[in-house]
Amino acid sequence: MNAFKPLVFSGVQPTGNLHLGNYLGAIRKFVALQEDNDCIYCVVDMHAITAQLVHSDLKAQTRSIAAAFIAAGIDPVKHIVFNQSAVPQHAELAWVFNCVARIGWMERMTQFKDKSGKNAEQVSLGLLAYPSLMAADILVYRATHVPVGDDQKQHLELARDIAQKFNIDFGGHIRNAGLGVDIMVGDEPVHAYFPMVEPLIGGPAPRVMSLKDGTKKMSKSDPSDLSRINLMDDVDAISKKIKKAKTDPDALPSEVEGLKGRPEAENLVGIYAALSDKTKADVLAEFGGQQFSTFKPALVELAVNVLAPVNNEMRRLLDDPTHIDAILKQGGERARAIAEKTMNEVRDIIGFLR
Repeated sequence: MNAFKPLVFSGVQPTGNLHLGNYLGAIRKFVALQEDNDCIYCVVDMHAITAQLVHSDLKAQTRSIAAAFIAAGIDPVKHIVFNQSAVPQHAELAWVFNCVARIGWMERMTQFKDKSGKNAEQVSLGLLAYPSLMAADILVYRATHVPVGDDQKQHLELARDIAQKFNIDFGGHIRNAGLGVDIMVGDEPVHAYFPMVEPLIGGPAPRVMSLKDGTKKMSKSDPSDLSRINLMDDVDAISKKIKKAKTDPDALPSEVEGLKGRPEAENLVGIYAALSDKTKADVLAEFGGQQFSTFKPALVELAVNVLAPVNNEMRRLLDDPTHIDAILKQGGERARAIAEKTMNEVRDIIGFLR
């Protein structure tokens, strides 16, 4: 039993250009979730400085993510769209969670190991504590669900561990303050202030790979712009990139099994399937036996039809940054009201004077 009011939270970092993988794997899912859920969508600009402290265009990148949210169909009136740094309670709760979490938990995070590599002693403390801030992002709104990709599942598990330890350590204080609800954690009843947030993985989340190497994930950091389709790419750029995408000399198979060992073919078929809301089997039923010289023009047409409206609306919004700033400001005010209620209660639970 979970008596917390259902609420969806997610955030996107304002670093580099948003690309097709971000759109298919995250933003389009955000749009769908808002139909049946209360949602809070955040541009996590504080996370952007964990790996790279100095940015020349952080404000522009923040506006670009917000524009992508809105252009894709997120409603900032019915739901909340804001930038993280406008709500200082994220950082305040993150400090509390830094004291709840254990260093060993942080050092086991796969992303920390990947990003720090052999230079763990040289990276910022922020990179190590990143998952604690991510937990605060979610739990300062006491959100119950987070749409996540494979690379964030471990961080969400950590958020659950932090919430559980806080609930157990402060259990008596939570009850004495007249706060919290009774939930089940496994087979055990717990009086909890923070929910055990659940991942929203729903549906076959497309894993969009590089157009130049089907074994690598499409990435903003890839030095080759031909490796990805950016949401701000125009029709000519989309066409050029798909036509130049790496393939193999064989025709497309008629069955999904035939894509094994053909990562570039599988990637392009997967992109077509995701853009058309079909399965890979559906796509191969239509194009099986055909060469890429036939399939790629069809993929270009589909990608342009789906992405051009988003692209055009993003450009229109970015031409008027004051409008985007107003949306983020209003969203920040609404988010702060929720976050401050949480922090007032957390201060009471911990015993801070206020």
